[in-house]
Amino acid sequence: MRDSIDVYFLQMAELVATRSTCLHRHQGAVLVKDKRVISTGYNGSPPGLRHCDEMEDCAKTHNGTCRAEGLHGESNAIAAAARLGICTDGTVMYSVFSPCAACCNLMATAGVKRVVYKDLYENYPEGPFHLSTLRIEHKRGA
Repeated sequence: MRDSIDVYFLQMAELVATRSTCLHRHQGAVLVKDKRVISTGYNGSPPGLRHCDEMEDCAKTHNGTCRAEGLHGESNAIAAAARLGICTDGTVMYSVFSPCAACCNLMATAGVKRVVYKDLYENYPEGPFHLSTLRIEHKRGA
């Protein structure tokens, strides 16, 4: 018996997260349209800026503020699609963690219609509620 489509893409998001350059948390995201991957993203700094793993220390582990200008996996997946001219309207976002407020808003603006995440992002437990207010279907797990 094969895995459901949600399980399949969540496993992909976990694999994408292994490319993260953040020392605090590894987030991976897979943007899907018509059951096909159109883009992926992981958390890390924008091109040309130093990544957390290059700094070899994360201020967040000491209750500080992140010194890197990191982007979340969801925003990187949407940006990658935009760079390639790929339409994101009507897509599904699969991610390791539920999205933060900024990523929720970006997904609504980009036309993401559904979000599936593995774990709740403890720094923004309101993420699922925020998705509901934006009328984005969402669910935890598969």
